[in-house]
Amino acid sequence: MLDLMKIAAAQLTCVPGDVPVNIRQLAALAVQAREQGAELIVFPEFALTGYELDMMVDAPHLWVTADDARLDPLRAVGIACVVNGAVPTGGPRPAIGTFVHRADGELITTYLKQHLYENEQSVFVAGDRDGRFELGGLRFALGTCFDNHFPDLTARGAADGCRVHLASSLYGTGNGVHERATIYPGIAKDSNMYVVLANHVGPSGPWTGCGGAALWAPGGTLLTEADDHTTSVVLADVL
Repeated sequence: MLDLMKIAAAQLTCVPGDVPVNIRQLAALAVQAREQGAELIVFPEFALTGYELDMMVDAPHLWVTADDARLDPLRAVGIACVVNGAVPTGGPRPAIGTFVHRADGELITTYLKQHLYENEQSVFVAGDRDGRFELGGLRFALGTCFDNHFPDLTARGAADGCRVHLASSLYGTGNGVHERATIYPGIAKDSNMYVVLANHVGPSGPWTGCGGAALWAPGGTLLTEADDHTTSVVLADVL
């Protein structure tokens, strides 16, 4: 019999450009998820800063490395975390990077967003490798927001034996509501993977996050979904 893993998807309103304050918010959400039995929590795109592209140009103090001491409050919670922000590349421009840390705080993997959206192309450099990791006997794929609009990326995850696709994203009110409601159950249906979506709620740069952090089962059935206005976590079992 396969063991269940409880996974949490988070949504929050970030404080623009304030990495320490946002990490404290993330840690509080991670504690909530852990206390409800989750072994893994997924946070939205740019959870460390908000979607503040103008702030991130030539601003290395807003870029975060996997071993950055500012992440210590999150790494200390005792739950595996998927957290996204601007990360240094060794060149003049950062990448949009996702760090996955185990419950003991050790880094499992780093994924760099491959498909940059509109103005992101002038601020960041794109990654060129798919994101994968294993935890608790499950294989996971990673995609960051606009990445998930490319069926070849999610199809590669399914072909590579992934059971769960994790999507750190930002979808706003307006067209974002429809995109969020169609793309992610579509991935679950087409790839036969669980899909976990983390999103923003409230202001984030030029957008207003529409919330709706959620998990879908293989085939596209909705398992759980947050509202459109509350900082919160939602959880579901994956096997």
